[in-house]
Amino acid sequence: MSDNQPSTARSGPPPGPTDQPSFDVLPLSPDVRQAIDELGYTSPTPVQIAVYEPALRGASLVVQARTGTGKTAAFGMPLVDHLVKRNVRQVQALVLTPTRELALQVAREIDNLGKYRGVKVVPVYGGAPMGAQIEALASGAQVVAGTPGRVLDHLRRKTLDPSAVRVLILDEADEMLSMGFAKELNAIVETLPKDRQGLYFSATIPPDVERLARAHLKDPEFITLSSDAVGALQITHLVYLLQGGDKRQELVRILEIEDPESAIIFCNTKDETQRVAEALQNRGYDADWLNGDLEQRERERIMTRTREGKLRFLVATDVAARGIDVSHLTHVINADFPESAEQYVHRTGRTGRAGRTGTAISIIGPKDIGNLYILRLTYKIRPLERQLPSAGELKTRQETDLVDMFRDAFASKVAHPDDIALARRLLTHPSIEPILAGLLRDHLGAREATGQDPKTEAAEARRAKNPRPVPLEEVPEARPAAVRPAVPSAPRLESRAARANRATLREGQRRDEQPREERDGTGAKPAEGPGRGRGRRVPHASFATWEPTAEKDDDQPIFREVGAPERARMPEPPPLPGTSEGPVTSSRHEPETGVQLFVNVGRRDGAKASDLQAMLEAAGFARDQIGPIRVRDRNSFISLPKDAVEKGIAAFAGKTFGSRGIVAEVARPRPGDP
Repeated sequence: MSDNQPSTARSGPPPGPTDQPSFDVLPLSPDVRQAIDELGYTSPTPVQIAVYEPALRGASLVVQARTGTGKTAAFGMPLVDHLVKRNVRQVQALVLTPTRELALQVAREIDNLGKYRGVKVVPVYGGAPMGAQIEALASGAQVVAGTPGRVLDHLRRKTLDPSAVRVLILDEADEMLSMGFAKELNAIVETLPKDRQGLYFSATIPPDVERLARAHLKDPEFITLSSDAVGALQITHLVYLLQGGDKRQELVRILEIEDPESAIIFCNTKDETQRVAEALQNRGYDADWLNGDLEQRERERIMTRTREGKLRFLVATDVAARGIDVSHLTHVINADFPESAEQYVHRTGRTGRAGRTGTAISIIGPKDIGNLYILRLTYKIRPLERQLPSAGELKTRQETDLVDMFRDAFASKVAHPDDIALARRLLTHPSIEPILAGLLRDHLGAREATGQDPKTEAAEARRAKNPRPVPLEEVPEARPAAVRPAVPSAPRLESRAARANRATLREGQRRDEQPREERDGTGAKPAEGPGRGRGRRVPHASFATWEPTAEKDDDQPIFREVGAPERARMPEPPPLPGTSEGPVTSSRHEPETGVQLFVNVGRRDGAKASDLQAMLEAAGFARDQIGPIRVRDRNSFISLPKDAVEKGIAAFAGKTFGSRGIVAEVARPRPGDP
């Protein structure tokens, strides 16, 4: 129950025994109450009180509550207490989450709550061995918490029997749809019994979430509590306008002045997370990066350090950070301003929780002004504008660091009474400033004479400070659980630098942003087809033949969206009937022929199809030799005749685009290509 906090005193009259409701207001069984008491919590949150009774009577619910308000325990308590029958050794509850980190967190939470009920919980997610999950499911799993991709895989393999599922729970439903998982959700729902109960939890209730709920659930009840937007209004918002220059260097200068205790730093691309983290590490900060390219074991290690308050700065993309549920962060920093107001609200909702203060800092350039204006109009959030740190402010920071160094050096020493008396007399002397300056110069000069730089030492000491340790009761998910499926250890990790180098040349580079579900199609009832209307419904036609790679990440949708770029993450199902995909950006529209040439620059580098075509023409290519040019976010693909491929590779050899060297090679064929 990571979102609960021990009860705190209110302002005003002294708190009495009835000021905060206790768990006595919920008719919990002794087993569940014992587990809650051992976790150290005394008061249920509003969402837990609101959900418990209607969930017990079998109502389907759509619950809006902001991140960090105890949503996991809100459905976990009725689940382990009454909804799951302990004598039935079949999967009775299915919890779907947008990311594998959140699936693990939910599994741990339910496991902790049901430790004395004997409820067996199994997490299933991509990036973990399939065999161990199959064994755990076969051994009598009663609750499954998983990501849509891996759940669909188990359903296709028939290693997950949905016939006894009585409750379907969606955690972070709005995030799931914004990541493009609507088709996956529909495919999963089509395999479940019709008389199931549904509990959908979401920080916001946009129209697509409401449509999805009304399509899946019978007479759903809507419970509206505070949303993430309400939470965002309760913290301080600051923006620094960047006119030019190196954004990472300016970020470091801002951190020097603001000196946050702990923060998540958001970037819009995977590559930028690594670059920003390395820039902070080079300045002595304890920072690490998190994105979808990391191995699962490495991701879990970083997530654990973050939850336990042992990592000062976590640099992450929106997708990677969706599994993070921590309450102690003091700052959220947008190194890249989000592309939508909803993203901004979700990001900043990760600070200022549980009554704490929080600060959101954004670095914006001229291209971000429009998004900032939309944020003001949509959520009435008006960040305070600040100027980038000046030389004078940085000098003040150096002086503050030296003062802190002296304070820390003498904090544990007991001063002699005679020295205290002399110090007080000096403070009243009219020449105190030159006297004190002389004493400081003698001390600091002596250290400089030995090759030490006191200013650098003081700054490094400040940067090396980690957040205050998080009390154990604030991170119960880190405790050992009563029931755990055995998962073999992950294979030996290659170095992160080698992994990053290998990733830059991999065919079909990973996308930085997840596709957004088409609003007009979300939640629509499935079309009639063979096998529908009697007995068990047949899932999406593409689902029947989909063959995922078992060890791959499944934090991306499986089913291809209309007009969305191809995904190199796993083999794709065939396009939906009546749809077709064209190039993202193309200088020509005739069918592709010949060989595909992979080029490692794309839109994020400022490349356009006309730029690449001009480079080829400068190397002697005629216009009719150059086929369609697809410019994607991180890379591009060019169709060339087979006999001109070597000439095309040579055309880019030694060339640069901006500050990036161009690498061209023959694109590797996708699985299933002839």
